[in-house]
Amino acid sequence: MQMIVKAESPRAPRAIPSVFGGILGVALLGLTAACGEQGSGAAAQQAAPPPPKVTVAKPVVRDIVEDDEFVGRFEALDEVDLRARVGGYLEKVHFTDGAIVAKGDLLFTIDQRPYKAAVGEAEANLKIARSQVEYTKKQLERARELSTRGNISVSALDERQQEYVAALAQVQGAKAALDSAKLDLEYTEIRAPIAGRIDRNLISVGNLVVPDDTTLTTIVAIDPINFYFDIDERSFLAYARDARARGVALQEGAGALPVKVRLSDARDGTFEGTLDFAENKVDQDTGTMRVRAVFDNPALVLQPGLFGIINIPGSLPYRGVMVPDSAITADQDKRLVYVVDEAGKVSRQEIRPGPRLHGYRVVREGLTGEETIVVEGLMRVRPGATVTPEFKELPQVAAVK
Repeated sequence: MQMIVKAESPRAPRAIPSVFGGILGVALLGLTAACGEQGSGAAAQQAAPPPPKVTVAKPVVRDIVEDDEFVGRFEALDEVDLRARVGGYLEKVHFTDGAIVAKGDLLFTIDQRPYKAAVGEAEANLKIARSQVEYTKKQLERARELSTRGNISVSALDERQQEYVAALAQVQGAKAALDSAKLDLEYTEIRAPIAGRIDRNLISVGNLVVPDDTTLTTIVAIDPINFYFDIDERSFLAYARDARARGVALQEGAGALPVKVRLSDARDGTFEGTLDFAENKVDQDTGTMRVRAVFDNPALVLQPGLFGIINIPGSLPYRGVMVPDSAITADQDKRLVYVVDEAGKVSRQEIRPGPRLHGYRVVREGLTGEETIVVEGLMRVRPGATVTPEFKELPQVAAVK
């Protein structure tokens, strides 16, 4: 008997998984939809962040005087090239190179022995001349006595008179020679004609000093010290007009205008002085005028030859608006600040900046001083956006950083 076994169809077992697959697909679709709803909610939350925080403040409003800046150079009030008035061999140097000397300090000594000998000779000649006066005086007195008795002629009496007068003249000449010899001896000690800083010694001991020719050293007076600079014609007219408003003339000097100067190294601060002189004409070639200011220099910080930047009042006092430089941004050739209204909305305002005063930038046009502007966090603001303002009060004078 032959048994027949039927093979099972290969597709039969897949019927059940297809049912589960459908169910699993529906479940995954529901899960995906749920996750999609949660993702869209998180994205919505990320798309609406809170307004950025920025620091805002009112502009500084105060009485100011605008300054103009010019570059110039310091020059010594007095400068002397020291030379000897008498010749001889240099015997001694009495100063240290670069020291501060006072007027009258002994600096050099020239060999005095020839001049002391000349003084001694002049003193001896004076004694001889004085003895001659005594002799001729007695001779004249005898001649006058004899003349009264007729024992001497009138011509002899005249000769005695002439000899006496000549002796007196010789005394005067001897005195002058002695004074000259003493003066030459005094000139062998070379003293400082002015107070100031002395240069190095330009000649060594033992060298021959030629009178009125050999330069021994130089001295510059640096307290006070002068500052020279050039201004254009328009600026000169403005300063002269302001000086007249103060009741003085610019060329008259003596406190016409107060000024300040600073060096290239700002750490030395500013130095206050006065504009005390201006030339009496404008240079036709350059269209400028040379002006001088004088500064007290007790600490000797200012030195001849240094460059400086001088600030001169360029206006009469007025009520000005000032903002920090950090609050100003640029858009091509425009200068802008960001203004925040009561609702925190930002708008930009074009301004015309002026010079820097009291640590701030003067705003000549564009602000009244009543606005609230962004002073910190400019990178986080956009025109039309909303911000969270944190108010800050600006001091009248900004701290120097």
